[in-house]
Amino acid sequence: MVTTESNLLIEHCGLRFENPFILSSAPPTTTGEMIKRAFEKGWAGAVTKTLKPDSLEIVDVTPRLAVLRDNRKRVVALGNIELVTKRSLAQWIEEFKEIKEKYPEKILIASLMALTVKEDWQELAFKVQDFVDALELNFSCPHGMPEHGMGMAVGQDPAVTGMITAWVKEVAKVPVIVKLTPNVADIVPIARAAQAAGADGITAVNTVASLMGVDLDNLRPLPTVDGKGSWAGLSGTAIKPIGLRCVAQVSLATGLPVFGVGGIGTWQDAAEYMAVGAGVVQVGTAAMFKGYDIVEPMKSGLAAYLSEKGYSSPRELVGKALPHIVSHDDLNRKRKSIFKINAELCNKCQLCVTACRDGGYQAIEGGKGLVPVISAEKCDGCSLCSHVCQVPGCITYDYL
Repeated sequence: MVTTESNLLIEHCGLRFENPFILSSAPPTTTGEMIKRAFEKGWAGAVTKTLKPDSLEIVDVTPRLAVLRDNRKRVVALGNIELVTKRSLAQWIEEFKEIKEKYPEKILIASLMALTVKEDWQELAFKVQDFVDALELNFSCPHGMPEHGMGMAVGQDPAVTGMITAWVKEVAKVPVIVKLTPNVADIVPIARAAQAAGADGITAVNTVASLMGVDLDNLRPLPTVDGKGSWAGLSGTAIKPIGLRCVAQVSLATGLPVFGVGGIGTWQDAAEYMAVGAGVVQVGTAAMFKGYDIVEPMKSGLAAYLSEKGYSSPRELVGKALPHIVSHDDLNRKRKSIFKINAELCNKCQLCVTACRDGGYQAIEGGKGLVPVISAEKCDGCSLCSHVCQVPGCITYDYL
């Protein structure tokens, strides 16, 4: 069956998503008006900016963003020290009503955060759940909130994670999704604690705790707020490998429905997350930099890929890579890979020679104007040469 954009529909965590792409709890979902515009562009759902009790006062600093660029000046990561919503619950609830009235088929998820107080969590859930499709518990924000025992401070403790999840489940009439932090030694015990407490799904992951950099002109940390700085939440392309690892670990350990998030900006990113267990993916940073329109090429690209692979729905892709993820001890050590250089493609740049000499096994000999030669006896199969090579397909390998 050919998969087109019209049948990207997926049932996930008890909810019906018209496609697997939703916005994460981040600046692109700061207001109801923004969420409505995103829905017009084709997003299947959105997780709100994190809601909190009205008694919890929030004041953001300025500026509050910094970026990490590669050597071509492209942004590969964003550091953000913005906090949760500054808006009242009443404002949000009125907007929830408007959104669901106009877009009943879209999935609206309320992100929640509070102090470790049972009444606060239950009151939040009780007040908003009649107007949304699910609740996402923010146990994972790595900046500002942990200093007050919230966010990441919750998601780093299995006992507290389970306790608050159970509190919310006592009153919840809609699915409860727990958003986990990658800033732990092992995400699996946290995920299992949420599962044992009744979580209906897991979101993995929130941003990575980071220090974005230092301005070498004045030796101030970035972003600089009146001469001072603090830890930031790192998002964007650079954290995708961390997100993939966490989604795979949670999927293998719990079997719960997983929402994948972290560095997703293309259909290929989404497909990778789905292959390791995510049924639906959340996008934040990419939408901040490129706008809501990015969803269309993501939808069409994923649809074309599924069709090419012969899958009739996104569900058939979910978890396909998981059987191939094993412990390091279970990897095959009996077969050895030997690398070779295609002389016709080689541009004689000698990058592979330098890399192997100073970072590998001194298995490549070359010289100015010469095609490098790899010694089969010395080559240890590490693959470094193939990664520094700038000519696609020039360095390949075979197994002995």
